[in-house]
Parts: sequence; C-alpha cells; structure tokens
Amino acid sequence: MRIGLVIYGDLNAISGGFLYDRMLVEALRRRGHAVEIISLPWRAYGPSLGDNLSQDLTWRLRDDHFDVMLQDELNHPSLFWLNRRQKGKLHYPVVSIVHHLRCNELRPAWQNGFYRWIEQHYLWTVDAFVFNSRATCNAVQALAGAERPFVVAYPGGDRLNPKLSLQKIIARARQPGPLRIIFIGSLIPRKELHTLLQALAWLPKDSWRLEVVGNPMVDTTYTHRIRIQIARANFTERVSMLGPLSDAILAERLAQSHVLAVPSSYEGFGIVYLEGMGFGLPAIASSVGGASEIIAEGREGFLVHPNDVSTLARDIQRLSQDRQCLADMSRAAYERYRQHPTWAESTERICEFLSQLASK
Repeated sequence: MRIGLVIYGDLNAISGGFLYDRMLVEALRRRGHAVEIISLPWRAYGPSLGDNLSQDLTWRLRDDHFDVMLQDELNHPSLFWLNRRQKGKLHYPVVSIVHHLRCNELRPAWQNGFYRWIEQHYLWTVDAFVFNSRATCNAVQALAGAERPFVVAYPGGDRLNPKLSLQKIIARARQPGPLRIIFIGSLIPRKELHTLLQALAWLPKDSWRLEVVGNPMVDTTYTHRIRIQIARANFTERVSMLGPLSDAILAERLAQSHVLAVPSSYEGFGIVYLEGMGFGLPAIASSVGGASEIIAEGREGFLVHPNDVSTLARDIQRLSQDRQCLADMSRAAYERYRQHPTWAESTERICEFLSQLASK
C-alpha cells in the first residue's frame, strides 16, 4: 500500500501520541508499505485553522498515488473544513488516528464548546478510525456517531525492553528509605505536576523523593510556575528536574523508582503508565479517560480525579508507609504489563485493518 500520514511537526517528537504514530509507521514499512509523512507546521490553534485554505495542502491530499490517508486527530483544526471540501474527490479512505479528544480536556466550558464544534465537524469528514483505547472510541462515537469502521489497538508498553525480574521488583519495594516517585510527561497543565507537588507538600519531607522527566519547553510559562512552586515549598533538594531522557537512561530511572505518578486531568490511554508497569511500578493515574482499562483501583495503582490533592496525598502516603502494599501492587503492575499486547501485536492489528479498508 501507499499511505500518507498527516501530522504536525516531526514524527520523532516526544509524546505518547507521536510514539504511537511512529510505531505504526515503522510496522507498516517493515511490511513493505510505503509511508509518506505530510508534516504541517506547529502553530497555535487559531492560526492552524488557516491550513484549511491551503492550496498546497489541498493538492497534496488529492494525490492519486495514495491508497489510504492517515490523519492524526491532533491535526483536526487544520483539516475539519478541508476534508469536507475534498469529499467525493478522493479515491482513498481517510482514517483518523485518535489519541484523545481536545474537547475532553479540563478547561472552561465555553472553550471546550468551541473545540467540540470543530472536532465534531472534523470527525464527520473521515471514513474510519484507529483508537488507542475503548474510552477514546466511546468518546468519539458519542460525539460523531458510531456508523464508521474502526479498530481499537492499545499501545504497547515494551518499547523500553524492561528486564527486571519479579524478585528484584519485590526486593526493591521492601527497601527502607524515602519512596522514590517518578513523573514522566511534558510539562503542561494537563499532566498536573502542580497537583502532585501540592500533594507531596502534605507529606513528611523525609518520606519521598521525586524525579521529573519531561520536556520543559512545550509550555515555558507553566514550567516557570512549576519551578517557583518547587522553590517556595523548599523542595529543591527533594525534586530533581531531569528534562527529557534517552530511552536507555529513562529505563535506568524507572528501574530505580518505586512508583510512577502522573495524575493527569485526562489521558486517552496513558502509555507511560504501562511502560512503568513493565518495571513493576504501580501507577498513580488519571481517573478520566482510558487509564482505568489497564489499572484497577488499589491493585495496579490508584486512579485519582483531577485536582484531588487530598486523595493523591493519601495514596502516596499509603505506598510510602506500607511497603508490603507497595510490593503487592508492584507485583500486580508487573503481571498486568505481561498480559498486555506488545507493540508488534497492536500495530499488526492496525495494519490488517488498513489493508482491508484499502481493498474495498
């Protein structure tokens, strides 16, 4: 097949959504399919709407040599009207890869109302969907209807190739000393690092340490707020801001941690939770979105509502004080990871789906 993929920026960008797209592209190419990346420039939401008037983009999408056109749903502001204008002029199916809906993120209702209108009109223009979770599937079908073909293909968690044995995981959980917490994610408000820091302020200072892994340049204003929050709480000796890390170093940090905490306000799935489970880390995760499909409350981790500082502090304190509980949850997290589909299995599922669409 000859496949196009519309994304913003660089396919190698660091985020769960780009990782998903990248793994899919690699799988398609391994199977002998030709994949052409159609990269649009990163802009603010408003200016991105102007892409719908681009003649260059219009002609690129109308190219006759494609058999399937993939579009990352993140690009919906650039495509919601352009796709509509192309209806009936394309000979290939348009397939949207949906990681999560922007209008489901936590923000003022009037803003989400605007985003919901744009996203709904975009979703109506595509022919089929690839979803990263059942929660994402349900959200899209509630907004745009359920009549089009789709596949739910969970992300894999084996990218970092964890090699810790269960025995080492249990021994690590029972080690004395501060609870070693790791946060992994871009420094943006949706990931709620600020909420995690507020919760840690409720706990004894000698009971925890936090490592923050993530790009500080995505939202420099928010990163500045986080640094001020750390300084005012006198956390500079207990919080390490590591920035983005290579896969090898990230694997080392996960192997030496006790728990992964990313209490996002919304996650369509949360690949990082699963990657942490591969190292036996219970996940403190968002209760909103797809994380509950891999995390049962109190078994593989805890599911926390957005901005719920007190519950977050209680859950962290429990893991810090009760190392047998930490060991039991570490075991459950590791076993859940081992039962989950690999990237190879999930991307194979998508490749078969796309082949079936192209043959119709």
